[in-house]
Amino acid sequence: MDLFGQTPDWATYLSPILTKYKNRKHPLAYENLYQLVVMVILSAQDSDANINAVAPALFEIYPDMERLSVTNREALLPNISTVRNFGTKANWLIEIAQIIEKNENIPLTMNALTALKGIGRKSANVIMRETNQPAEGIIADLHVIRVAPRIGLISETKDGNKVEKQLMQVLPKSIWGEIGMAISFLGREICRPKPKCDLCPINNFCAYYANEN
Repeated sequence: MDLFGQTPDWATYLSPILTKYKNRKHPLAYENLYQLVVMVILSAQDSDANINAVAPALFEIYPDMERLSVTNREALLPNISTVRNFGTKANWLIEIAQIIEKNENIPLTMNALTALKGIGRKSANVIMRETNQPAEGIIADLHVIRVAPRIGLISETKDGNKVEKQLMQVLPKSIWGEIGMAISFLGREICRPKPKCDLCPINNFCAYYANEN
């Protein structure tokens, strides 16, 4: 039930943030699909800002999958040593590059992406959204995990896969492709851990705002 005791029309309630953030590029400063895949893998449990700082020098040395596929762990590690879990991620990147071999072989479906080491559903959803593929799920990053329950969209959980599943159950598929990043951008800019509720374009439909006012 929503604030008025009715079944929520979330597509309508969330339309202001869909409009505000629609088609905004992901904060990872990638320039092509290869860079996007590498940066998404590196960004797991790390900040986009840190990965953006590491990326330019990394891509000078490894400009494509072909170059990455013929490197080894010892050569790659110094270039990503400031990234969280860099050792494991180095193994993932090299294995993926050896499987894919060339940039043009990078897959763009949920099943094919998640079959690769280091790419879960969240990462696959980001890659598919950024490349304008038909949505097969909803991005559930740490901002979405915090904000979606606060709004009242779903019950609270720290498990991103559970968050995505709940969102897919309550939101129409027509908005899956954009709503995850829209909620994420809201979380980055307005619905912070200490939220700026007065600036929020959907505060009229937010459970947290209703409880606080």
